[in-house]
Amino acid sequence: MSSVSRVLGTAVCRPRDYPESVKSESRGSKVVHPYLREPEFLTQLKDGTVKQLNPFSGTEVWTVAGRGNRPLGVVLPDPVPLEESQHGRYCAFCEGRYLDTPPEKSRVIRHDDGSWETRYRTSAEDLDRTVAEFRRVPNLFEILSYDYWHENYGYELPARVRDRKAAYLASPAGREHVLAVVRAKLRAGGRSDAVIDAMGEDGQLEAASGFFGGGHDVIVARRHFVDGATDNTQLASSGTLTPEEHHQFMAYTVESTAALFDLNRYARYVAVFQNWLRPAGASFDHLHKQLVAIDERGTQHELAMERLRSNPNIYNEYGVNYASYKNLVIAENDHAIAFAGFGHRYPTIEIYSKSEAPDPWNHTAEETRAVSDLVHAMHAASGVAVPCNEEWHYRPIDTDLAMPWRVMLKWRNSTIAGFEGATKIYLNTIDPYALRDRIVPQLFALRDEGVIAPMKIATECPCRPNSLRYRANRG
Repeated sequence: MSSVSRVLGTAVCRPRDYPESVKSESRGSKVVHPYLREPEFLTQLKDGTVKQLNPFSGTEVWTVAGRGNRPLGVVLPDPVPLEESQHGRYCAFCEGRYLDTPPEKSRVIRHDDGSWETRYRTSAEDLDRTVAEFRRVPNLFEILSYDYWHENYGYELPARVRDRKAAYLASPAGREHVLAVVRAKLRAGGRSDAVIDAMGEDGQLEAASGFFGGGHDVIVARRHFVDGATDNTQLASSGTLTPEEHHQFMAYTVESTAALFDLNRYARYVAVFQNWLRPAGASFDHLHKQLVAIDERGTQHELAMERLRSNPNIYNEYGVNYASYKNLVIAENDHAIAFAGFGHRYPTIEIYSKSEAPDPWNHTAEETRAVSDLVHAMHAASGVAVPCNEEWHYRPIDTDLAMPWRVMLKWRNSTIAGFEGATKIYLNTIDPYALRDRIVPQLFALRDEGVIAPMKIATECPCRPNSLRYRANRG
């Protein structure tokens, strides 16, 4: 047993024991009602197998003894020295290839005095006049295209977006930029140059409406490799950012999420996620988040909301409270808490905001920073070589149910296969206790080095029951 396991144990802290029954009055006669215990979402068998049940989705997961010894992470390529001539041009998201993406919607720059600024409506001529630490650009291949919203809902570009499109196309550099990107997209879609030429410039520009008013955006970080990198194994991930840089990344993503709702009144939810490394679904090994406006809440939220209606305090009781009873809390600060999740297809670290505000864009700067600090620390502790998905979950805008903003960090260390498809029981090779034992020592080391923000770790955490305050403000 590891030193962390000896300190924390696996499940030594349990909810208080309830009496077996209690007498109550019913139509004048005495009726005995048993108390209902909290469900056991984690069960450890004698052979070491851990069976898990997700309290919100109902997903069933097993961690079978002996299958957790598989290697974690991907094997990075043999180091190859970076060519100085390719600096800033390693992929289409790099700072030397701004014209390879559709026209950006905004960018975040850092001034020499350390202050940050978000700029909008940057023209094609001005793209290289500042260095964008983060950029918001339309996804070239949207999940839901502009045509989807236009044909199904009658969606049209808002006046301010039409003005932005007209201004960008009015300059020769802007028009050339848009036409080049449109042609590249059409070619990738299988159209020949002859077919594209037959569309004429007006037809090609019409296909560019999604570049300005589409609902699928990408938030791109500046670095492909860490500053000063000498070989191709030194990728820049979320965990290699400073805590302040990561906070700007998170806050900018929150702002951009709210902007998509403002853009399209038919959007019911904006899915926010980050795919890190190709095994996790990334097209480029370049740090970026994706925001996708959709016209449904999604099955996962519908299931969670059904449970929430019957128990408004479920995120406390079956989330952070249960995790603390099982000694799965990994880290905590004043406004957020992180724990090893249970009932997930992949090893998952869950980070919950304690804020009263259910919507991320209504968090204070301090509350957003607290969530960011924990997310950043979990990425740093996971390491650059671990493929992972970062998923954001928050209250859909068309419900009055209160729920907390929470971020799931999922390690993509296995591939779903035939057993899972046939049984809908998923095999997760790292159980929550093993996940905790891998992360906690890394966090102590990173905190000692000053790489992550100050926070309480493991047994230092107060783990107070009902620490999530989302029910206090349902507006």
